[in-house]
Amino acid sequence: MAVGKRKIECPLYAEGTAVSEEDIKTRKVTHYEDHPDIRYSWTAGQAISRFLNGLKEGKILGVKCDGCKRIMVPPRMFCELCYKPIDGWVELKDTGTILTYSISYIDPDARPLPKPIVVALIQIDGASQNMAIMHLIGEIEPEKVYVGMRVKAVWKPENEREGSVTDIKYWKPLEG
Repeated sequence: MAVGKRKIECPLYAEGTAVSEEDIKTRKVTHYEDHPDIRYSWTAGQAISRFLNGLKEGKILGVKCDGCKRIMVPPRMFCELCYKPIDGWVELKDTGTILTYSISYIDPDARPLPKPIVVALIQIDGASQNMAIMHLIGEIEPEKVYVGMRVKAVWKPENEREGSVTDIKYWKPLEG
């Protein structure tokens, strides 16, 4: 494909209309030779956006379905059992129960961690059975974590929150 006076070899694609220097300058096309200039935007959607805004305020928000009487967290805009729109929002406690967990000795890039971390599914108090979020467990040795353990959220200071699941630093045991 020719670009202005430059020729870009593209053996996987058939010849087509050449891209002009003007197309590149006005960003009608994405072009790169050495470094990609890729721009995008996205939204978390209505339910998750409100959930994340709640976290920024130090609140865990869920939604309720009056049809099947469930409280769902993470929230969604419709009930996947009744197929009806949610009936409202509820604020849940920042305590819960570990449903399952995993001890990880490596980071996401498969490098050894200096200290293992515990990642757990936590059923939030007030949410329906098996409604859970995944998060880190802290302030306890990994070998002492167990299914059924009661935990409480440890929040970032208010001025450090940004509307992310990481506004909860980790969950700590309620017992002991």
